[in-house]
Amino acid sequence: MSAAGRDAQGAGAPAGPRLEPWVLQLLRCPLTGEPLEPVEVDGEPFLATAAGIRYPVDGGVPVLLADEALDVPAGVRGPAGEERA
Repeated sequence: MSAAGRDAQGAGAPAGPRLEPWVLQLLRCPLTGEPLEPVEVDGEPFLATAAGIRYPVDGGVPVLLADEALDVPAGVRGPAGEERA
């Protein structure tokens, strides 16, 4: 990890999985296409959208599968068009 990456994830950095900033810029919610931000809920790391859709992080690897999404609002449809809520 670069010094800039370590500094970005040091004191004052958001809780959640430790991913390089350039990786976070590329990741998107597979249901909505929204950007994802690292968060921590009950001590567990997740990536989440601004709308609150969360994806688990397993061993430091984001699980960005529509079937693994948590807290999906009513009316949001999965990649095959099925309603997820």
